[in-house]
Amino acid sequence: MKNLLLTLALSAAIYGCGTGNSAVNSSSSETIKNDTIRIANDSLEYEIMIIESGFDSWLVSQKPRGFYGQSLLESKNRSFVSEYNSRVLNPSRFSSNLYGEQINYDPTVDYGYEVNYLLYNYFIYFQEKYNQKFIGGRN
Repeated sequence: MKNLLLTLALSAAIYGCGTGNSAVNSSSSETIKNDTIRIANDSLEYEIMIIESGFDSWLVSQKPRGFYGQSLLESKNRSFVSEYNSRVLNPSRFSSNLYGEQINYDPTVDYGYEVNYLLYNYFIYFQEKYNQKFIGGRN
């Protein structure tokens, strides 16, 4: 469970790394640092890491924390994770650069509001940035 969304973040990072061959300078390092969101809870043994250029600045333009209820976010996340994982298992149809590894999201675990809020918004961001359409996502 510790790698709950680490695989999602790594998939996005791998995809992002393949888009250019420029050298990393100090301003790029600062951007990477600012574009990494990490939430961890050792008692539940989960970790969510979102490493995606532009996600942090995109997130501030979205509905604020508390706008959606946790049960709605959990419902959307179950659907999004299910669809994402099915795409991982179908590499002949969906790019393995975008869908690298499955996400281990257990619907019986209460991850709390913050994790569900960030995961939901990341899926929305992912769909918009990479022109992907998930069932129940914004179109």
